[in-house]
Amino acid sequence: MRLPEVQYARSGDVAIAYQAIGEGSEPDGTDIVFIRGLSSDLASTWDQPLLVDHVERLASNGRLLLLDRRGTGLSDRVREVPSLESTMDDVRAVMDAAGSERAVVWTGLSSTGVGVLFAATYPERCAGLMLLDPQVRGTRTDDYPWAPTVEESRDELRVIRSEWGDRAFLERRVREWMPSRADDPAFVEWFVWHMRRSLSPGAALTAQRMAFEVDVTDVLGAVRVPTLILARPPERDRARWVADRIRNATLVELPPFDDVFVWLHPGVHDACQDAIAAFIHGLEAPPPPDRTLATILFTDIAGSTETAARLGDVAWRDLLVRHHALVRRELARHDGTELDTAGDGFFATFDGPARALRAADAIRAALGEIGLQVRAGVHTGECEIHDGKVVGIAVSIGARIASLAAPGEILVSGTVRDLSAGSGLAFDDRGRHELKGVPDSWRVYAVG
Repeated sequence: MRLPEVQYARSGDVAIAYQAIGEGSEPDGTDIVFIRGLSSDLASTWDQPLLVDHVERLASNGRLLLLDRRGTGLSDRVREVPSLESTMDDVRAVMDAAGSERAVVWTGLSSTGVGVLFAATYPERCAGLMLLDPQVRGTRTDDYPWAPTVEESRDELRVIRSEWGDRAFLERRVREWMPSRADDPAFVEWFVWHMRRSLSPGAALTAQRMAFEVDVTDVLGAVRVPTLILARPPERDRARWVADRIRNATLVELPPFDDVFVWLHPGVHDACQDAIAAFIHGLEAPPPPDRTLATILFTDIAGSTETAARLGDVAWRDLLVRHHALVRRELARHDGTELDTAGDGFFATFDGPARALRAADAIRAALGEIGLQVRAGVHTGECEIHDGKVVGIAVSIGARIASLAAPGEILVSGTVRDLSAGSGLAFDDRGRHELKGVPDSWRVYAVG
């Protein structure tokens, strides 16, 4: 068979490999973005007939965009850990390159966080969300007992660090993940080389570390696009936990099977594809979204009253002009949107927490060079959209967190810290705080 042409989309400085299979989205078709797990390799995907069947059946519902995430397969290798935010950027870059305005996102397992965050952040570009055995938190907690413990995570990272790529290690993974294929030499051989081509040992380690750190539980309530959740019987309770927290979510339990991947079993695969087809063809054009997930940034100058009194009115006005110019420069550099300016304070939004944190850090450094100390607060939450502006409790939380910051300090909510896995940022716990006018107490962290 003639393989689909590999194309490349630019996501910042990174080239993302993708293939388009099936018909385009105009005028009445549907685009589907398939976000694979931690590993993917477009080239060797087409060497596995069972996986090819899965891809082609997905493409029977519309045009399928299949991509290799940054650091994997045919896409550029990167030094940093691919974060949820950078992976969202890659998905948008592929959609833009393929001329796709809106698409249904198909993902799950360890890549669930990307799909959830994309659907909540860009509802205008996500026609629907489909999740298989969703994993929304990487480490076990009392209310989420299905993830590995911290010690189990560390043990897994030690094994990956020392054994990834070794044949014995990958053959053991086949027995653990796909027991029905453990005695199929051709399948085992394909799997060994597919995984080697997908991830280098270092990339496998960083990708798995990020998966253990991810936590998108706070974002589930902000997903408002139609959502289909498919679950194997052993994962039913975890899938129900997720489905109960997403509006408009439908849970479909698949027939029993022992493997991780549905495309290994014809009967199960048929049930999966039937549910996907019914979901996609039942989608209706939604109204424009009136809510979205946004990251809120508040900044102000510490000790501004004292500084103004010391400098005098004219010098203070000149300093404010420089302050405003520097803040706006960094907002523009980090794709922030300025929403309000009051005196020496700024209110801005971002479509990702890491961008907001890097902007805050750059603002702190730039203002330090002109003798000013800034205080900043960052929070990610669901916001209402009114006349192009965002309002709601998330804005109040961001403002209250900023008010807790000391001079030169950037404080963030626990949600921001959880969503920044893989960003390379470090956080110091500042404990729980009561925020004026906001229910419950909130754990706050300082950016290192």
